Amino acid sequence: MRAIAERVVASRGYELVDAELKRQPGGTLVRLYVDKPGGIGLDDLQSVSQEVSAILDAEDPIAASFTLEVSSPGLDRPLKTEADYKRFVGKLAKVSSYEPVDGRRHWTGRLASADAGVVEIVLESEGGKRCRVPYDKISHGRLEVEF
Repeated sequence: MRAIAERVVASRGYELVDAELKRQPGGTLVRLYVDKPGGIGLDDLQSVSQEVSAILDAEDPIAASFTLEVSSPGLDRPLKTEADYKRFVGKLAKVSSYEPVDGRRHWTGRLASADAGVVEIVLESEGGKRCRVPYDKISHGRLEVEF
């Protein structure tokens, strides 16, 4: 399913941010999050949905009946890859780790860099303190909405 979505999204120059497959009563939910530089529009999402749906129907990789949802990742977009952290340097983010790094597991601050397997975060609420979190210790990250 992910390979099909990647193929469709990449052919348009978009990015597959995430793909979820959830079993629910009455079928399976397939949820795709798609983005592109400058933001993605409803027409873009609809065309991705139509093509992915047609391919899924034809290739039938999901045994049960399914519902397909295609949407943008939103302003509080998840950070999934090291490339995401690099792309959003300068943005406000919330990051959590699997285990403590320098005595803590949660950081909210501005992404300062993402190089050589380490994400550096500036904690503005703590006087600009800089924290370095190894990428392989990050359990999840998400952009924070700024007004």
